[in-house]
Amino acid sequence: MKNLKKKNKITDFELILNKNLSRRNFIKNGVSFGLSSFVLAASLNNSLANNKTSSFDFQQVKANTLDTVTIPDNFTWQTVIRWGDPMWTEGEDFNQSSRGDAISQKLSFGDNNDGMHLFKKDNHNILVVNNEYTNQKVIYGNRNRQSAENIDDINKAKAAHGISIVELSFSDKWEFIKDSKFNRRITADTPMEISGYAKGHKLLKTSYDKMGTKCLGTLNNCGNGKTPWGTYLTCEENFNGYFSCKNKNMQLSEEFIRYGIGLKDWGYNWANYDERFDISIHPNETNKFGYIVEIDPSNPGSVPRKLTSLGRFKHENAELVINKDNRVIIYMGDDERGEFLYKFISNKKYSMNSNNKDLLNSGKLYVAKFNEDNTGEWIELNPKTTGFKSQAEICIYTRIAASKVGATSMDRPEWVAANPNKAEVYCSLTNNKNRGIKPNKGGDPSPIAGPNNRKNNIYGQIVRWSPKNNDHSSNFFEWDLFAMAGNPKIYDNIYAGSENINIENMFNSPDGLSFNKEGVLFIQTDGRYTNEGEYIGMGNNQMLCGNPITGEIKRFLVGPKECEVTGITWSQDCKTIFVGIQHPGEKGNSNFPDGGNSVPRSSVIAIRKKDGSEIKFIS
Repeated sequence: MKNLKKKNKITDFELILNKNLSRRNFIKNGVSFGLSSFVLAASLNNSLANNKTSSFDFQQVKANTLDTVTIPDNFTWQTVIRWGDPMWTEGEDFNQSSRGDAISQKLSFGDNNDGMHLFKKDNHNILVVNNEYTNQKVIYGNRNRQSAENIDDINKAKAAHGISIVELSFSDKWEFIKDSKFNRRITADTPMEISGYAKGHKLLKTSYDKMGTKCLGTLNNCGNGKTPWGTYLTCEENFNGYFSCKNKNMQLSEEFIRYGIGLKDWGYNWANYDERFDISIHPNETNKFGYIVEIDPSNPGSVPRKLTSLGRFKHENAELVINKDNRVIIYMGDDERGEFLYKFISNKKYSMNSNNKDLLNSGKLYVAKFNEDNTGEWIELNPKTTGFKSQAEICIYTRIAASKVGATSMDRPEWVAANPNKAEVYCSLTNNKNRGIKPNKGGDPSPIAGPNNRKNNIYGQIVRWSPKNNDHSSNFFEWDLFAMAGNPKIYDNIYAGSENINIENMFNSPDGLSFNKEGVLFIQTDGRYTNEGEYIGMGNNQMLCGNPITGEIKRFLVGPKECEVTGITWSQDCKTIFVGIQHPGEKGNSNFPDGGNSVPRSSVIAIRKKDGSEIKFIS
């Protein structure tokens, strides 16, 4: 009843607010009404008022619905690599008519690129890119059904998933090097090792892996991370969408339901050709997915490892911080409505002169609880706090364990980014149509409170927190909101957004977050691009720059039609930004990047200044 009263109080207040208060007065006086999350908005208002000129050294790009990439006039962009580009000379050039087959796809750059990082190994530039999923209507767009019809179709889709590793070179422009010794495709069928607390547990044992120590493939690789010892962390997100069941009378377990695994898949049709995706035949196969996977890009012969100690859920990205005591901290979001934020702290310490291979296999796993007074705490997930029999079970059923300790349900926590210049962490809460309406799949309530303060939250927000005593290993933190996305063109209330959002820079559904070395926060969006109704004036998805000190937000890039802007990394000399353009034309209305009547293809682009100078952004 206590939560219900709080919910009703805020809901009633919103009704009064919509009728009688302006947005600025609301933000200014928000704390007096118990909405302490607006403390930051008020402080940002003061900072912005005192900062008459922009802190950024580029001209803001206007929102638009063009089928191209739009950036400031003093910058230029090029396509570096596209879905279907052959990475070896034995591969075939992308066939606009057939869109390739299983053989050509295994030798080519994967589809729907997402998180990525550029590694420097001696004089080699090695780009590692996630390939999240496939668009059925695009990859199978050469036939009427626009879906998989045979085993070659399935193998083609499997090969389009996973990770693409390719060496780049730069002369007058960036190009990928065919046949480089570093070039590699990791797909949905690549052999992998299982490491960490859940290794060998009975819930991971299958008919083809009776020891529970091996796995085939990685799926739905979304965001990413990197380690100071030179490895890449790729994150498995919506793995549940690939499993189905021929036995339509099968009763789904609590665990299946919590992880969204049902009798039907999301249209991939893999189980009809590969029985390990049929949950009635191999129910434990699902437990082999939903992890962070560690890859060594400098060693093409290395075996990827699934890091079970970091928990199993719909991982968005993995933000790694070396704490002041040299322990490794990894912040992680579970991208589903009403799910949670997590933190992992290694038991052992990082050392530049030691073998850090097993640092991510032993440590403590925590989940976040946000209080309405702008404080919060990390609650450890262990057998004592959760009631589970072992840490291995917690690592396999992490969501259920987090529910048992009363974690705060969030508005789809996506990318997490740590400020390089201070102990401060940001997370994009992209949106949540269920906020204040219905609970998550585990029955956890979704009250309108704390950092999740809007019913039917269609626009999203960015929450940030500072650990106590600037110590990332602390169990306590203070939080506020860096920004609340909204549309001040049509709203004059809480749905207009925070004070640092205006008609010129507005956006919806913040997703990708990343900092450059100067401490500029890059905000990438994956939201509605209708440019109509509640989204009028927002145009295509975009990338903006945020100043954590002043709160200023300024649009730097607008993507082509129907795309998501996602994934970002920099060249070592900071003269190039690499950005991902995912699923252009997902509804059939784009020909990016080649134009004409070409098939839309997810791509990695490179952005440089026209004068070739270093890109700093802050004036």
